[in-house]
Amino acid sequence: MTGSRPHALFSFGTLLDQRVQTALFGRTVPTTAASLAGYTTRPLAITDESVIATSGQDVHLTLERQLGATVEGGVLRLSDQELAAADAYEVDDYARRRVLLTSGETVWAYLDVRALRAAARIVIVGDSIAYGRCDPQGGWAAHLAAAHVAANENQHRVFNLAIPGSTLADVSEQTPPLLAPRHPDTLVVAAGINDSALPLAASDTDHDALPHVADRLGSLAATARRNNARMVVVGPIWVDEARLGDVEGLRFTTERALVLRAALRTWCEDHHIDFLDLWEPLRDRPHLLVDGLHPSPEGHKELYRYLSALSR
Repeated sequence: MTGSRPHALFSFGTLLDQRVQTALFGRTVPTTAASLAGYTTRPLAITDESVIATSGQDVHLTLERQLGATVEGGVLRLSDQELAAADAYEVDDYARRRVLLTSGETVWAYLDVRALRAAARIVIVGDSIAYGRCDPQGGWAAHLAAAHVAANENQHRVFNLAIPGSTLADVSEQTPPLLAPRHPDTLVVAAGINDSALPLAASDTDHDALPHVADRLGSLAATARRNNARMVVVGPIWVDEARLGDVEGLRFTTERALVLRAALRTWCEDHHIDFLDLWEPLRDRPHLLVDGLHPSPEGHKELYRYLSALSR
């Protein structure tokens, strides 16, 4: 193989079939045996006729999380063009994400496109909105936890570690020691709105870009990988700028919130990290915000309903 450094891809299914490899890559690919801890497999019905024609199967496997389980497979080392061919072969139910093999190597794998659908043990880190401020029931995270645990009381867990007032810097520093004792397979990062705020004394032209967002997200992604967890970034909600005054010495604006939203989305797309956009469900619905920034109990329910639909 010539050109750029080969891409290591863990496969547990049809990509290990030499007939599929030849059809996709024009060659058979030497494969190294490998295993992926914390996962199990379940069948996935395939309806794409071209994929069925290539694999000869209308049911493939997909990964979901299970503490203590292990999936055996192999690592293929592919060129840029071959990785693109593998991406095209995998149907929309899959997303290519980084995983940590039992060997300690970080490689690509095709996971369930909906991260929370495949999750078992979820840790949420973030700010006051993720914490559930202004909702005695605990906010959208508590609704998510109730539904997730009810789906499998033996194996599903949700740990909400959000702290009001947190920035991405705070979260990236506080998270590493909190993960290992909870054995998470999914890390939900729901922070950043405090990074977008300007001190009241700042001018409108100060801080045109959000500093350190990429560095903080990169640090959190590395923390997630070390703990064999998949990171999911939750974008900011719509803010009602007309009602926002001095919020603990900070000034929040729609413009800055949109800059944050774009920065988070772009970083996630560039790094193959899941991004859940929560801007739309409350947009132009000021009655669902208590103070222009924090959702009311009904606002949190609306966020959960939207998040749940993204996760099915």
